[in-house]
Amino acid sequence: MDVPSEASSLAQGLRLVRLVADREKQGRQLLGVSQLAAELDMEQSRVSRLAQELCDLGLLEREDRGPFRVGRRFFTLANSLNRDWVHESRAELEELVAGFGVRSRLSVRDGVRVQLLRSSSNNAALGGFARPGMVTPVWCTGAGRALLWDHDARALQSLLKDVNFIGVGGPAAAHSTAEVQELMERDRPAGFVLAAEEYEHDVWEIAVPVRSPEGEILAALSVLGNRPGAELNVAAVAGALQSASRRLGSVFSHPA
Repeated sequence: MDVPSEASSLAQGLRLVRLVADREKQGRQLLGVSQLAAELDMEQSRVSRLAQELCDLGLLEREDRGPFRVGRRFFTLANSLNRDWVHESRAELEELVAGFGVRSRLSVRDGVRVQLLRSSSNNAALGGFARPGMVTPVWCTGAGRALLWDHDARALQSLLKDVNFIGVGGPAAAHSTAEVQELMERDRPAGFVLAAEEYEHDVWEIAVPVRSPEGEILAALSVLGNRPGAELNVAAVAGALQSASRRLGSVFSHPA
């Protein structure tokens, strides 16, 4: 797991999106690759590669190799951040911190990636590097597997068919779709995901899906801690997560 490289790419990508969004919001001239590179003091090849990845994600868009503007997914994400259930998650995350001394997170799925929407205030204090917008794999994180809760074997195979499992995750990470399916089948009877060292060494993540009143999986609510603390509190933490997820789901409303 190359955390420094991933964190650097994320920070640069966020700077790029922020620059494009700010210029568009202010009615200023939109920029192409070379101009963006100059504004950000980055190599043009790096900006070109990041901009293409952001276009692939729908966060940026351009026509006929022209200037960049923010994409449709940018507005979708911005809208989701204003929903009541996401706003309410702040209090739920902090309650988990107060009750169990863990890091807590609210995440959503984007294909085979998990995107962090919100993390608890103690995240940095406990050694966490997560920031809103961070992406992690869906198959070897507790939050990711909670977001796959309703996927059967066929759906998992379709979703993960092009994934390269090698070299990703922690010592207990799945290395095939079949292993992901085995972990899901192991956890479903308990009603929550227990990802022990699947993404980071010596980190346990307990996670549950957050569902809308109609049963749609909206997000994953998870907590992260070290092994001794997690082992002692699995049942209590899982119960608190399930209660919090029900409360968040109950305040969800579809955008008008």
